[in-house]
Amino acid sequence: MPRRLEPSSSLSLRLPLSLLATLLLGCGLTVAAQGAEECPQRGDLAPMYCDADGDLVADAPSDESQLLDPDPLVFAYTPVEDPAIYADIWEPFIEHLRDVTGKDVRFYAVQSNAAEIEAMRSGRIQVAGFSTGPTPFAVNLAGAVPFAIMGSDDGEFGYTLQVYTRKDSGIDELSDLKGKRVAHTSPTSNSGNLAPRALFPEQGITPDEDYEVVYSGSHDQSMLGVVAGDYDAAPVASEVVDRMAERGLYDPEEVKIVFESKRFPTTSYTYAYNLKPELIDKIKEAFFSFDMKGTELGEEFDGVTKFVPVTYQKDWEVIRDIQDANGVVYSQENIE
Repeated sequence: MPRRLEPSSSLSLRLPLSLLATLLLGCGLTVAAQGAEECPQRGDLAPMYCDADGDLVADAPSDESQLLDPDPLVFAYTPVEDPAIYADIWEPFIEHLRDVTGKDVRFYAVQSNAAEIEAMRSGRIQVAGFSTGPTPFAVNLAGAVPFAIMGSDDGEFGYTLQVYTRKDSGIDELSDLKGKRVAHTSPTSNSGNLAPRALFPEQGITPDEDYEVVYSGSHDQSMLGVVAGDYDAAPVASEVVDRMAERGLYDPEEVKIVFESKRFPTTSYTYAYNLKPELIDKIKEAFFSFDMKGTELGEEFDGVTKFVPVTYQKDWEVIRDIQDANGVVYSQENIE
């Protein structure tokens, strides 16, 4: 499903690739050794990356001198309502990552999907969890390589898109959303925007045409806005609202679900494409050897017990299909 490739930033609109690469290197950023004329294919990847093996993620630099072994190692988790809480929740895993890699590992709180993607692209973070919808942007614009996802003992993983409304709203099915004010989260969100735009027309309701779309900024804000009556309804990720209910952020008795989709992959855990292979092996070892049971992380993410392996090519195919149906182009301007 080829898409027209757009430059990853406005800078690349004005500069030839060779000069852009020189400037990026001067800023401490790593550019793959293959130039445009030497890279056999790159698909949707930004011009600084290459995908010679066709697995849809950036190849490691062919010049070993460009491979990185940073210390400290910086880990970021997808934007949340209260980053401070999640820094504490992730601490048991961060300590485990320190032990396995032998590095000083630090948690980096991000404020938006765009900020997180830019942080990996610029080398400020090396390991990161990206939300479902922004993952393809991180892959194509920042050289992120998804390799793990939270799952259960039997290796199952995923979440659903749920549409919530207040019990007293008079909305009982999707067709009742006509003429209503509905909170989507952000343009790149899968369950909060792109999946509804791809799936709802099949149910006889089209966002922006049949109802007013208002971007709330996050699943948390969408849900809280529904409870407060600011929005008539909201499509949200099941795993997010489940955690909100467990923390007592809203009363489940006040709301109801009027639509639920099939399951999607959850947050992808990724490493930067230009890390040394030995470090990548240690990062993977840390993820796959971590037992969430009895930790704050395991308690926060209900129903998961460990990290399980994934690939971007296989496990994000449904997300790419949804984004393709929405005409999504992986450009810097389209992240938010």
